[in-house]
Amino acid sequence: MISHFSTSIEDRYFEDYLPGCIYEFGTITADQDEVIAFARRYDPQDFHTDPEAAKKTVFGGLIASGWQTAGLMMRLYADHYLSKVASLSSPGVDELRWKLPVRPGDELSIRVTVQEARRSTSKPDRGIVRSFIEVLNQNREVVMSMSALNLLSCRDC
Repeated sequence: MISHFSTSIEDRYFEDYLPGCIYEFGTITADQDEVIAFARRYDPQDFHTDPEAAKKTVFGGLIASGWQTAGLMMRLYADHYLSKVASLSSPGVDELRWKLPVRPGDELSIRVTVQEARRSTSKPDRGIVRSFIEVLNQNREVVMSMSALNLLSCRDC
């Protein structure tokens, strides 16, 4: 069941991230010109940069770089899920998986499950939230997933 935060992103703190809650946010489009430009700069493989050459690859056409998909996910994550006032940093992500190709024109959204929220014992003014993030295409197929850690300030410290 999809949850809704009881606070706005501008007033969201560690205490607002409850384990087991599931949120959905979106959409953002994988634009063909952006797919090609990103890949030319960061991931120059034919299936990302050349629509004609991409037709002859295992993908049968142009696809977005997985790294660009991660960037699109981050845009939605920062705009809708991650606190604007309490986010401190992220020590990293785990289990990043690209499950299906993202094609130009795909409309992406994210589904975020709060897996864990624990207060820091060494710094009690903050907590650590582990979130499982799934990127969905317009057909609600999971195209990417990962587990992220975020450090957030506590409201009641």
